[in-house]
Amino acid sequence: MDLSNMATPSTVKLVEVGPRDGLQNETSAVSTADKINLINALVDAGVRYIEAGSFVSPRSVPQMADSDQVFAGLSPVPGVTYAALTPNLKGFERAIQSGASQSRAGQSRAMEVAVFASASEGFSQKNINCSIAESLTRFEPLMRAASEQGIAVRGYVSCVVGCPYDGTVAPEQTIAVSRALLEMGCYEISLGDTIGVGTPGHFKRLLDPLLTHIAVDKLAVHCHDTYGQALANICTALEYGIATVDASVAGLGGCPYALNATGNVASEDVVYMLHGMGISTGIDLDKLIAAGQFISAVLGKPTNSKVARAKG
Repeated sequence: MDLSNMATPSTVKLVEVGPRDGLQNETSAVSTADKINLINALVDAGVRYIEAGSFVSPRSVPQMADSDQVFAGLSPVPGVTYAALTPNLKGFERAIQSGASQSRAGQSRAMEVAVFASASEGFSQKNINCSIAESLTRFEPLMRAASEQGIAVRGYVSCVVGCPYDGTVAPEQTIAVSRALLEMGCYEISLGDTIGVGTPGHFKRLLDPLLTHIAVDKLAVHCHDTYGQALANICTALEYGIATVDASVAGLGGCPYALNATGNVASEDVVYMLHGMGISTGIDLDKLIAAGQFISAVLGKPTNSKVARAKG
């Protein structure tokens, strides 16, 4: 694709995934109160889209077993979206039911939900025990229910450039899954480099054909930093005009499918880079660092954010 016609965005929307995608991979139990305090600190820092929890099986992801209580403890804030991961209709119903009961008490609800599929057959089978086609079929009743209730659905695509089981993932596979999710009703697709093996070259080889099928304003990037390439990959996405970036405060989380994986790119590092590029986020970096330091102390480990470490 000719980048001469593309413009780096002047404003970027940060999707904060730390309270869900980050914490669910942490082995240390985090109390409901601390999760709520983290989310409130992120809101105070100016973050306007936060994945607050996940309505999956508590047996599969025990860290997310209290998501209904987390949503119950959040107060509505104008302009702030609290989202929940809902892998199937049952999870969607739990999210909406908890939200409905909480809203009557003047509290919060799952304003948006997210579903996830893989661009890799191997990862789909290992992660959710079904094929890509089967996973998409499972979403159909969820998407119908969300449409009927006016609930927006965001779509994640995992392993968009590389898979721990299948190796390199062809762009055509990512394109097919992304288009399928959009056609089902997702308003946006977050492109996930789940094991962090991607480089700017990988992302260019993906985005060149992808953007001939999908409008740039329907795309986001979700980069893990296993090989230290996340910020470079995000910069590449920005060059193509992508203006939504997923990140995790304090670099929370990890990838159980890659040796020594460091997990999600740190929100603090992304915001520092964007501000240095003259790109607006609406986020107070010092407050964001403080939020990361708070949850790192709760977990009893240092932050993974290089910016937070440098600022002390």
